[in-house]
Amino acid sequence: MKRLSIFITVLLAGFIVFAQTPKKDKAKFMEFKPGYYQNSIMKGIEDFAKKDETAVPAKSFKIDFTGMDIPNSIDQYTKQWYNDPVSQGNTGTCWCFSTVSCYESEIYRLTKQKIKLSEMYTVYWEYIEKAKRYVKERGNSVFEEGSEGNAVARIWKTYGIVPLSAYNGMMPGQVFHSHAKMYEEMSTYLKSLKVNNAWNEDLVVATIKSIMNHYMGEPPTKVNVGGTDMTPQDYLKNVCKLKLEDYYDIMSLVQYPYYTKQEYEVGDNWWHSKDYLNIPLDDYMTIIKNSIKAGYTVAIGGDVSEAGFDAWSQTAVVPTFDIPSEYIDENARQFRYSNNTTTDDHGIHIVGYVEKNGKTWFLIKDSGSGSHNAGKESKNFGFYFFHEDYVKLKMMSAMVHKDMLKDILPKMK
Repeated sequence: MKRLSIFITVLLAGFIVFAQTPKKDKAKFMEFKPGYYQNSIMKGIEDFAKKDETAVPAKSFKIDFTGMDIPNSIDQYTKQWYNDPVSQGNTGTCWCFSTVSCYESEIYRLTKQKIKLSEMYTVYWEYIEKAKRYVKERGNSVFEEGSEGNAVARIWKTYGIVPLSAYNGMMPGQVFHSHAKMYEEMSTYLKSLKVNNAWNEDLVVATIKSIMNHYMGEPPTKVNVGGTDMTPQDYLKNVCKLKLEDYYDIMSLVQYPYYTKQEYEVGDNWWHSKDYLNIPLDDYMTIIKNSIKAGYTVAIGGDVSEAGFDAWSQTAVVPTFDIPSEYIDENARQFRYSNNTTTDDHGIHIVGYVEKNGKTWFLIKDSGSGSHNAGKESKNFGFYFFHEDYVKLKMMSAMVHKDMLKDILPKMK
């Protein structure tokens, strides 16, 4: 009987250990297949159509979501108000689309107005500011399509904003935004300034405007609201009624002292904003979770190039073969930022959440092409589903309302 008792005890112990062993995620090589970007956005663009179709499609190493229990329908999420997802087309302007979308949700939260604002109005004037900086720095300033979310408030404070109906940034008959040729023309022109030492700001701004006016159209100086003409500044103040100073950008990096304002050192922060509140990672995640649960949406930005991020599944997780959940902390986050495996390549908008198995999943509204792969007939068209671990490890900054920072702002040095 004693031997039998020992055998049963050992057997039960084995079952307990087995039950406690976390399930390991699997991965597989996936062949490239054309999606919304190729089949819709780039369809009919001559230069794109000339690409060599005989090339062997690239394979990517991605997590295998087969059999995984994922909340992958927007119906499963508690949602705040948002405008329907729209495509940024063939542009690098996610920073603008995500932040403008967040401000639209804020306008509704504050005034109950459902307003669609012009992303391209902001993009237009951001290019002008980039050109001015390029001249000031004699070519030693970044002039790319990308930027940071807090550029939106900076532009609006100077130039105001207009509704989409007043300026869509496209020429007649154009279906999607496409800035490739426009950017190439502007970039080539600015590079020539170095060769010719032609640093005349007025001339440069006039030339950049001329190029953008050709591709995007000229932005309005007035909009009509209910029979009254308004400047874009008046529209921001009297219609949108946003207090831009009420919004803060937060980040969490070990390399800086916590509770201090710091620069987020990425190329898209081309004007070197030092207004990011650097806070502990636990605070960072708590603020994001509390915001979406309290009726606020959140614009976030970070890295979407991981094996746990898949556009076709519209899902982002951190696989166990990358790092197990219990080991995701401020050091794991900093390590990936420091060795450049975490990059700043996409801005998105958190509009909902659901709790599942003790973890928070976020509903992500996105302007990028991958989130549109499901097709217009799908209710998930334009959305992703992010596990909180992915946000914790890979999403590097967030814009939140000051109401969510009541415990943080008094600690800022």
